[in-house]
Amino acid sequence: MNKHFTSVDQSDRLVPYNLRQSGETPVEMLIFTRVRKSPFWHLAVEAGCWRATVYNRIFHPFGYVRRENGGAMVEYQALKNHVTLWDVAVERQIMVKGPDAEKFVDYVITRDATQIKPMRAKYVILCNSQGGVLNDPVLLRISKNEFWFSLADSDIGMYLQGVNHDKRFNVVIDEIDVCPLQVQGPKSFALMKDLVGDSVEIEKIPFYGLAETVIAGHDCVISQTGFSGEAGFEIYLRDATLHAEDLWYAVLEAGKKYNLMVTAPSHCRRIQAGILSWGQDMDSQHNPFQCNLGYQVSLSGKGEWNKKADYIGKQVLEKMRSDLLSGKKPYKLQLVGLEMGGRPVIDFAHDFWPIFSTESNEPCGFVTSPWYHPDRKKNIAMGYVPFEGTLNKHGLPVGNYGQKFSVQLPEQYAEDSGQPVDAEVVPMPFTASENLNIREKINS
Repeated sequence: MNKHFTSVDQSDRLVPYNLRQSGETPVEMLIFTRVRKSPFWHLAVEAGCWRATVYNRIFHPFGYVRRENGGAMVEYQALKNHVTLWDVAVERQIMVKGPDAEKFVDYVITRDATQIKPMRAKYVILCNSQGGVLNDPVLLRISKNEFWFSLADSDIGMYLQGVNHDKRFNVVIDEIDVCPLQVQGPKSFALMKDLVGDSVEIEKIPFYGLAETVIAGHDCVISQTGFSGEAGFEIYLRDATLHAEDLWYAVLEAGKKYNLMVTAPSHCRRIQAGILSWGQDMDSQHNPFQCNLGYQVSLSGKGEWNKKADYIGKQVLEKMRSDLLSGKKPYKLQLVGLEMGGRPVIDFAHDFWPIFSTESNEPCGFVTSPWYHPDRKKNIAMGYVPFEGTLNKHGLPVGNYGQKFSVQLPEQYAEDSGQPVDAEVVPMPFTASENLNIREKINS
């Protein structure tokens, strides 16, 4: 189709999302030593990885079951019914350590870092001075004076070093040789119990809880976290470059009796759970309110309006919140959940599909993350549509549930007529998370 939709109002962005419908990339991608290979990369290839993407400038395994054998939906069923192992070493670990670690972290995140106890973690966001979301990592507090940012896909390590260029905070900021694997699925508790033995009471690790342990003879930090919406854990291997094979094979061996499958992260399941993907569902020119992360800046750890003395982006974000409460519209588009027609979407979209107004038949938004929901027997998606200014009881923006749109799908998913399919705004998550750590979103 290769059509470029220019009428979607993105005037509040300096760099608009590219809405040209160019389809599958028709060229061979040249990737060489400028892109890093994780310590687990060769093991992922050994396990059958046939395609990859680049995430945080590292090869990211993104498919093990080939399309002709069922593709990503076979991996999804393994996650739903058994247990899966993911190479997520692309989540670079940026350490902040020193006497001012808490003070520094509190300054760069929107949440209250003082409320995070040692050996606990939190889902957090970092914003720039304009209120744009720079990253949405899981933040691990290893000790009183040591934090790890487990990064989404952007260069936050260099950013944090830049924030402290004048050494105003007495901390060391650097990437460390710690690489995570994720163990996700309903049998993850049993598998992890076998891996750690009696050293950790797996059942007593709370959501976002951390524990130090030894697996395959090597020091690890484990957390009850994940990117799936299912029950799951992450294993953070220390000195990963040296010990990656020992940990990998230990997990595979312990997983045999649980039908463990090595898979890619399940974007089908993460979309169901309403989990955002940085760079796809939001970026540095989206503010937290328009991508459903307003609770990250509106509330403190005690459930009160955030009274932090200062943090990067505070002035802009507090004005946005005030504008919203007074009925103003401080941005153009709002992220919403959609149910839509069409043939089942069972692979990754190459483009941001246009969303049309049913009144004017003009493009007014775009889909960011679509997939087929096997239980609902419908396609679901996250996408941006014009913000109508609706707030929930907490004063945070929500979608206009029931609002009608249409979506132009690519040929392989379009209905026989080829016309845009019907779409309706619905609440997210589409399916609740088994592991409540995934989101701390306030229900409307």
